[in-house]
Amino acid sequence: MDRAPFGFSSDSDQLPVVGPFLRPLLAELTAFRRDLHAHPELSTREVRTTGRIADRLIAAGLTPHFFEGTGLYVDIGHGPIATALRGDIDALPVQEETGLPWTSTVKGACHACGHDMHTTVMVGVALVLADLNRSSPLAGTVRIVFQPAEETMPGGALSCIEQGVLDGVPRIFALHCDPRIDVGQIGTRIGAITSASDTVRIELTGRGGHTSRPHLTEDLVFALAEIAVNVPAVLSRRIDVRSAVSVVWGQIHAGAAPNAIPATGFMSGTMRCLDGDAWLAAGELLDDVVNQVAAPFGVAVELEHVRGVPPVVNTEVETAMIEAAARAELGEDVVVLTPQSMGGEDFAWFLQEVPGSMFRLGTRTPGGETFDLHRGDYVIDEDALAVGVRVMAATALRALAEAVQELPAFPPAASSRRGNGRVTGLAEGDRAASRSAEATGR
Repeated sequence: MDRAPFGFSSDSDQLPVVGPFLRPLLAELTAFRRDLHAHPELSTREVRTTGRIADRLIAAGLTPHFFEGTGLYVDIGHGPIATALRGDIDALPVQEETGLPWTSTVKGACHACGHDMHTTVMVGVALVLADLNRSSPLAGTVRIVFQPAEETMPGGALSCIEQGVLDGVPRIFALHCDPRIDVGQIGTRIGAITSASDTVRIELTGRGGHTSRPHLTEDLVFALAEIAVNVPAVLSRRIDVRSAVSVVWGQIHAGAAPNAIPATGFMSGTMRCLDGDAWLAAGELLDDVVNQVAAPFGVAVELEHVRGVPPVVNTEVETAMIEAAARAELGEDVVVLTPQSMGGEDFAWFLQEVPGSMFRLGTRTPGGETFDLHRGDYVIDEDALAVGVRVMAATALRALAEAVQELPAFPPAASSRRGNGRVTGLAEGDRAASRSAEATGR
C-alpha cells in the first residue's frame, strides 16, 4: 500500500523517525563539518562555504537560491511553506588552539562559535528531508536558510529578510551550540533566551601636556577612567535593575609615555540587556550619561553607538514543538531548561517578523571539559551532529503536520495564546519560562 505524504497523519506518533534516514549520512556529514572547520571564513566572506553547501544540495537534486554576496536557502517539499530552519555559516577572527587534525588552516580565523556544526546540521536536515520527500512527498515545504554574517552587528539576518527569505514563512527555528550542556541533550526556554547587544565606541580629544601640570590640560586619561567606571554605574541606577543592563569595556587606548597626557584616546565595549524595552531606554540615555560624566574634564566627546540585536524571544508554541520532537526522537530526558544568556544573536531579527524558537545543542562530552564559546580551544563532541539533525528534522516534520492538520500533538503549553515574536518585557519572559518548566516537569 502506498504511504500517505509525510505531514498528513492525524497522529503525531505516525511521524517518521529521523534516525534511520540519517544513519547512512553520518560519516559524510562528519567529514563535511571537518572540512568547513579547517577552512573558516569570516562574515560576508563565506564564498567557499557557500559553494560547498550549494554543491552538496545540488548533488541531492535540490535547487539552492543564493543571497546577494554569500549565503543561500533551499526549499524542500511541495506546496505552501510550513516552516523555515536557519543555520549561520560564518567564523570568528580568533586563532584556533585545539591542535585537532582538522584545525583551522586560516591564520587568525576559526569556528570558535560552532557555526560549522550549525551549517552541517542544516545540510544534514536538507538531505534527510530530501530523502523523505523522494520516498513519500512532503505535504508542504520546508525552507532551510544558510545565513551569512551572524557575527557582525546588526547581523546578516537583516539582509536575508530584506531579500525576502521570510516571504510566506509562518514560523522559523534555529539551534546554537552550547558547551555547558552534555551531548545528547538540548536546552530550551520560552521567552528571551539571549540578551540585546550593542557596541559602543567613545573617542575623547583635548589639550595634551605634561603630567606635572594636569591643570593646564584636559586630563584625557582620567576622563576615560571616569567614563569606564561611572557610565555603567549611572545606567544601572537609571534603568530597572531587573533588566540587567551591562556595559563592559573591551578596549581603552590612550597615550605613549608615562609623563605625557595625551591629546586623544578612545574606548570601546558592549552594552547588553536582558529586556527589550529596557534596551531601547538604555540606548536613549547613553549619550546623555556619557557626556555628563565627561563634562567636568572639558574634553570633546564623540560617541558611536551601534545598535546590535534585540533579545531572541522564543514563542511558546514553537518551543513546545521542539521539545516534543526531541523527546519523540531521543527520549524523555533529552530536554533541559536553559538559562537566559547575556550573549547576542541576530536570529532575533527573524523573530521580530514571525514566531519561532531557538534551542541550545549540547556539545560537551559527558564528564569531559567544559569549554566556552568564542575561545580558540573550543572543542565540540561530534556526537552532537546526529542530535542536531534529528531534532531539527523532527521539528520540521511536526511543523508540516501542524500546517496541514493543526494536530494537537504538543504539550499543554502549546494551547496557550501564541506570542508574536516581538521584543517583550522581562517579566513576561520569566512567566513563560515558569510555565514551560511546569508543563515539562523540569
